[in-house]
Amino acid sequence: MDGRERRRRGVRLTAVALVALLGLAACGSGDSGGREDSAASAPEAAPADRDRAGGAAEQGEKGAGAGAPDLRVDQRSIIYTGSMRVKVDDVDAAARSAIATVTAAGGFIGGDQRRSADADATARLELRVPAAKFHGVVDELAKLGRQERREIRTEDVTEQVVDLDARITTQRARVETARKLLARATTISDLVSLENELARREADLASLQAKKDRLADLTSLSTITVSLVGPDASTADEETEVGFMVGLEGGWKVFLTSMTILLTVLGAVLPWLLAFGVPLAVLLMVLRRRRRRAGPPPTRPGGPAGPLPTAPPPVPAARPGQ
Repeated sequence: MDGRERRRRGVRLTAVALVALLGLAACGSGDSGGREDSAASAPEAAPADRDRAGGAAEQGEKGAGAGAPDLRVDQRSIIYTGSMRVKVDDVDAAARSAIATVTAAGGFIGGDQRRSADADATARLELRVPAAKFHGVVDELAKLGRQERREIRTEDVTEQVVDLDARITTQRARVETARKLLARATTISDLVSLENELARREADLASLQAKKDRLADLTSLSTITVSLVGPDASTADEETEVGFMVGLEGGWKVFLTSMTILLTVLGAVLPWLLAFGVPLAVLLMVLRRRRRRAGPPPTRPGGPAGPLPTAPPPVPAARPGQ
């Protein structure tokens, strides 16, 4: 029994050794083949790596664009707009002072509307001032008289400016590409199609540039609308009144307005009634009189609906001997 067990163990060890040798040989061939495959596929993988690198660069650029809102306040693009109402003793003098303040700050007058009526005079000025001096100018204008109303609004357009810059850069590259292709065109059809494409791309670029210029104007120069009113000018921002007397007054005004409209319509229709209604009424009256004079129509015997006259029945002849 011991000899048999030893033989079996020897066979098993031999088999294990052979399997190990075969595995080592396979691993060696696999490594050499894998090296050859990796060396052969390295040129093919290079474009993919470049694409991944390009994608990573684009994501980096997008990340930089997304990080634009983290800029400091002085680096952001903000649009300031304000409106205010100031009651002054002399509207013309206050308007001159407001214009002088804006001019000294480096701004200009965008609009000037005035209505002179002594103490009831009003002036509406649209002022454009540099954004950096916006709040200072507003405070100076409030000192012209008694400030009744002030509204300040801001709009952050930093992301829009960054997006427009990126789109303009891309569109300029597209325009340059179209110009290069147009320079190498050899046929008439290619020349026409490339010219149309170039014109379309240039138009898109001009539109984007106009939007950027508009945002640049709004962010660099803020707008202030100032209403200067005299001491006797009515307040435009009066509160809405409610109550029975207010409703009665409003209803009476509506009634008078309705009656005025009704009388206006009646005055417009009356000439037509006189021109056509009176002759038509006279004609109807004449026709009725003629019908009355003609009298009722003749009737048949037995009444209008009576039966027609019938012949008497025949008399039977007498028999002989009767």
